[in-house]
Amino acid sequence: MNTLSLHAPARHTDTRAGERNVLVVALDAVVPTGVAGANALVVAPALNSWLRRWTSDEDEARRRAEERATVIADLLALNGGQAEGRAGDADAMLAIADALSSFAADEIVIAAKPGRPPRLVEKLASRARDRFALPTRLAGSSLLPRAA
Repeated sequence: MNTLSLHAPARHTDTRAGERNVLVVALDAVVPTGVAGANALVVAPALNSWLRRWTSDEDEARRRAEERATVIADLLALNGGQAEGRAGDADAMLAIADALSSFAADEIVIAAKPGRPPRLVEKLASRARDRFALPTRLAGSSLLPRAA
């Protein structure tokens, strides 16, 4: 079982001028704006229905998350940055904590489609900002064709 650590991860100290590390939390198949040229880790929470989560049926959710993360990372890399994608925990806060344990982000960007309830996305951004003490913003006006 994953647990949140009580301390924010160490920030990296050897970045070159202008280089930044961005953790992209891909809730939906959306390419976030304002990330071009950055080093990015795309983590896609393995979002699942309550019933499937309760019955531990998460294989399909993890497959969809891995696909979503990989496609977004590939598109970010095409825009001049370094990007890697991976599936994360179904709980977005745990997915962020897990990612930050191995990736020293300067910023968290939450990528969500416009149709997702804004209150929930804003709540996630606020919780992440408070918990991890990193600049956190919402971005994602560029939708991928067909949900990945």
